[in-house]
Amino acid sequence: MSAPALARIPVMIPWLGAEEAQAAADAVLSGWVAQGPRVAAFEAAFAERVGAGHGIAVSSCTTALHLALVALDLGPGDEVIVPSLSFIATANAVRYVGAEPVFAEVDLTTGNVTAATVDAVRTERTRAVIAVHQGGVPADVHSLRDRCAGWGLALVEDAACAIGSTVGGSSVGRGALLAAWSFHPRKVVTTGEGGMITTDDAQWAQRLRRLREHGMNASAAQRHAATTPVLESYLEVGFNYRMTDIQAAVGLVQLGKLDEMVARRRALAARYDALLRDVPGLRPVRDPAHGRSNFQSYWVLLAEDFPVGRDEVLAALSAAGVSARRGIMAAHLEPAYAGHPHIPLPVTERISRDSLILPVFHTMTEEQQDRVVAVLREQAAP
Repeated sequence: MSAPALARIPVMIPWLGAEEAQAAADAVLSGWVAQGPRVAAFEAAFAERVGAGHGIAVSSCTTALHLALVALDLGPGDEVIVPSLSFIATANAVRYVGAEPVFAEVDLTTGNVTAATVDAVRTERTRAVIAVHQGGVPADVHSLRDRCAGWGLALVEDAACAIGSTVGGSSVGRGALLAAWSFHPRKVVTTGEGGMITTDDAQWAQRLRRLREHGMNASAAQRHAATTPVLESYLEVGFNYRMTDIQAAVGLVQLGKLDEMVARRRALAARYDALLRDVPGLRPVRDPAHGRSNFQSYWVLLAEDFPVGRDEVLAALSAAGVSARRGIMAAHLEPAYAGHPHIPLPVTERISRDSLILPVFHTMTEEQQDRVVAVLREQAAP
């Protein structure tokens, strides 16, 4: 009789349980399921957690990026510097406002843009920069903020993966002009889908709240709470980018688990580091000197002379029952950006070609990690 097949190891499982289910049920039973009091509570708790003055909950990080660029009044004729090495939404958000994304190179170690790589593509038409905290690895935003201020450029932080990461001992997002966050199920904190914008600017926060709700000067919650009729006005063309109270209820529970989740992911990353230390040709992602990662993703970069290619490694992992993913994509190599002008991006292309993301999730066992590492050892053998 053959041995039973081992259960497949997923690349990520959200850490959700009875507490989140009860919170969602309570929201449903309250009768208020659209954007309402739980969204407001989640906004306040999230902003406090990252050290921002205001939180504006939206339907996704993509819509958060879009609204951030709308708030900056960017449009046709403007250039926005972005890394190509990022999920395609980063570049797409620039196109949503009619501006032109300009692809900057990234640092080989962190996968993030730097002041030097931004400067290399800056022109007279540049109006803003989007810095991504890639995979939870914090970008050196203190340097970027100083340089962008000197250049007269707005710096938007794509912090989709970075809740719980730190820069200089403070939360990513603290002091940001505008930061965009994701609550997708592959992120550390999830609401199923959903996003957030954080800022210290009260006027921007007020406008962003209007923009997410069709440009109305009075939200549905405000109208519901009023004791006299409220005749709303639509002050500008807005969008339907709202979060529901059901999602926010889950988010509040998840936010309470954040410290435990980050500690667990960092412990798993440390164990991967130890297990992979003597495997030739693999370079795991590391904390940068200026901050600490939440290890939303644990990715490894293959040496250029690794015995097999990245796709062969992914196939071997899959055959062994391990779900892994290709590393961070390069937007300029996708059909959507075919023909889009850009400088040579050898580091971006190297990371995109030679990196892969390994499974990391809260309930991962040592046996599961050992299985992942065993496959990598086999592939590294000459």
